[in-house]
Amino acid sequence: MHKHYNGLKTAALFGVLWAVLLGLGGLIGINTRSSAPIWIMAVIGVATTFYGYWNSDKIAIRSMAAYPVTEAQAPQLHQIVRELSVRANQPMPRIYLSPTMNPNAFATGRNPRNAAVCCTEGILQLLDARELRGVLGHELMHVYNRDILTSSVAAAVAGVITSVGQMLLFFGGDRRNSNPFAMLAMALLAPFAASMIQLAISRTREYDADEDGSQLTGDPLALASALRKIEQGVRLAPLPQDQNLVNTSHLMIANPFRGGAMTKLFATHPPMKDRISRLERMAGRALN
Repeated sequence: MHKHYNGLKTAALFGVLWAVLLGLGGLIGINTRSSAPIWIMAVIGVATTFYGYWNSDKIAIRSMAAYPVTEAQAPQLHQIVRELSVRANQPMPRIYLSPTMNPNAFATGRNPRNAAVCCTEGILQLLDARELRGVLGHELMHVYNRDILTSSVAAAVAGVITSVGQMLLFFGGDRRNSNPFAMLAMALLAPFAASMIQLAISRTREYDADEDGSQLTGDPLALASALRKIEQGVRLAPLPQDQNLVNTSHLMIANPFRGGAMTKLFATHPPMKDRISRLERMAGRALN
């Protein structure tokens, strides 16, 4: 039920995002008699996003200073990932370890054949085998659900909207034919709306990965228990607000930074309390 609902919600959010972009393009065309700027920015946005999508695994792993680990070095991690990959009938991803005590994990890659799973040293110390299995099920489903592609497209469209809004704010249009108030409002509000929609898409995909990952492992309560521990662990060992880490944070199982009012407003992850409640309800339905 949640998967179907979240799929429709993601599609609807993309529709709103494209509507904002087209509305911005239409306003530019009306007020400047030229829509060339938005198409130029669209081409640049698509090109840079394609590069990021194609190299998503390398970028994320580099930002976390992660290194590959063999089965001899991390036997439990390899065993769990192999078991879940076989269960999902998918290729075995590459496995990395990040030398940080922030308890987190992520999976990335443009498709299952080019996937990579990364855990931090902190999460391996914090969780037991059952909880770690729940986390890895969640992360693998991000790859199997093609969430890297979804987030890349959302980032591309939002980036174009933001760039065009900044152009309008600084350069404006043909003042003789334009409505300056409408142009200013669009320049300020369109990028904000695009960012909020992009974040909403990211949160929706997290809910899907929670549910689909729990179906893969058959143990939603394991992920719920892991999320409780991770939330506490992040408070004790947050990551620094480095831009490379900020750009990668949406891939992780939990927001790796210290919380705050503004941080929560612009969070890429749903509230942990909501995620845990959904998982507990899912476990309850399985028992009935």
